[in-house]
Amino acid sequence: MSDRTIVNGLSVDVEDWFQVGAFENTIAREDWDGLELRVGDNVARILDLFDAAGVKATFFTLGWVAERNKPAMRAIVERGHELASHGYDHIRVFTFTREEFAADLVKARAILEDVGGAAVTGYRAPSFSIDARNSWAHEVLAEHGYAYSSSVAPVVHDHYGWREAPRFAFNPVAGSDLIEIPVTTALLRGRRLAAGGGGFFRVLPYAFSRWAIRQVNRDGRPAVFYFHPWEVDPNQPRVAGAPLRSRLRHYTNLSKMADKLTGLLGDFVWGRMDALAAQEKPRSLDWAA
Repeated sequence: MSDRTIVNGLSVDVEDWFQVGAFENTIAREDWDGLELRVGDNVARILDLFDAAGVKATFFTLGWVAERNKPAMRAIVERGHELASHGYDHIRVFTFTREEFAADLVKARAILEDVGGAAVTGYRAPSFSIDARNSWAHEVLAEHGYAYSSSVAPVVHDHYGWREAPRFAFNPVAGSDLIEIPVTTALLRGRRLAAGGGGFFRVLPYAFSRWAIRQVNRDGRPAVFYFHPWEVDPNQPRVAGAPLRSRLRHYTNLSKMADKLTGLLGDFVWGRMDALAAQEKPRSLDWAA
């Protein structure tokens, strides 16, 4: 049985099918405007899924996407969800200087607040790209008044990961109100396993995700789950020139994703990330790299 007293954090990383890390060396940035935009329709489908389940979520959205999908952004806010920042155009934060990161934050937030008509107080780095190399990014987020970040994956992974980071909410900047809420990991024989959604949820049996979230909830902690709009879109274009490993990661089980999500939404209690941040702040760990 699931612990129905714990509200877990539900989030969507809003980027289109051609903006993902798996294709960053295959599809050129300058070609984006010539490609089919599908994210608006996919967001609409997700909003309907959430309404059917009676849940609210946070949509970490690229400024580039918001500029081109204004009705979808307004629908997110009007239907009671949180609109938060995913940066402007999915550039990994560890490739920025402090000044470049600050400029990206300002640009994306201005677009999101203008289009959505609501304050943006949450941030998630593209590809969880805040780690030991650029822990200064939290300082920049604090300087710009963000209430929380969910940008750290406390695991080892070939694309991202900060193995030494805490598994649960922590204060990354001394004297600041900013808290970091890492994406969920589970423990198996002392080893951390990525268990917060994305490709792991889509590719692995649902029983794994259910076990992992139950484990976290049994410890009295909320899980943090994420996925992308393109993951509910089995009819999206295929990128033939991408490496085989990238194609396998991206396309496996797309046709099963919506049904798996429906099961997940019914098995646990879910809410917005800003509410989870406010709840976790009093017991967040003081921790600085």
